[in-house]
Amino acid sequence: MSTLLDVRNLCLSLGGRSILDNVSFTLPAGQILTLIGPNGAGKTSLIRVILGLQRPDSGSVASPRPLRIGYMPQKLHIDATLPLTVGGFLALADRDRGRCRDALARVEIPRLLDQPVSALSGGETQRVLLARALLRKPELLVLDEPVQGVDVNGQEALYRLITRIRAETGCAILMVSHDLHLVMAATDQVICLNRHVCCHGTPEAVSASAAYTELFGARTALYTHHHDHEHGLHGDVARCADHRHD
Repeated sequence: MSTLLDVRNLCLSLGGRSILDNVSFTLPAGQILTLIGPNGAGKTSLIRVILGLQRPDSGSVASPRPLRIGYMPQKLHIDATLPLTVGGFLALADRDRGRCRDALARVEIPRLLDQPVSALSGGETQRVLLARALLRKPELLVLDEPVQGVDVNGQEALYRLITRIRAETGCAILMVSHDLHLVMAATDQVICLNRHVCCHGTPEAVSASAAYTELFGARTALYTHHHDHEHGLHGDVARCADHRHD
């Protein structure tokens, strides 16, 4: 399976504090890779480096060709008094109303095209942000906390939708999440990040690793992870770092 994204030896410090310490991984085409880790682990900083919004101190991010990337941020901050519809918001990315409606249909909310953004629920807002990212027809979809502000039932539905989008479009997905047990059922690979890569592998391997238990405890239940197709993964054994940060 071809490599879509190759991250090597990324290091980043901000304000004299180490944020990323020698972070390396690859993302094969068509796979879902999820970054998990505690607050302050460097997950969003890593995403910013990959998107080219932050320059690392050292290391590299490479791909075999320029990639079309769709990015979904954690939240949408729009003044509630601003008279902006969902269609108007999506038009900032694509002025074709038909394509905007199609994007909303793909995330299962086509009826919301003329709805005011200020009237959206948390789950609807996240789906609108996902629709906007899909308008780019991405080869790589980057999702930073895609279920932020969504209840548990809505989270499960969103993760199912994300998995379906990957199956339909063939795009690779790099996702950041705090939701450990839910996200485990919706990913091919997991990276447990705490400034450095603590462990990396399949959901089953990572959840069984000592580094995972050290960060999150043994209380986190693992949802059963099923695939109806083969990915040819080579990450079936979690690789745990020997060093720790205070």
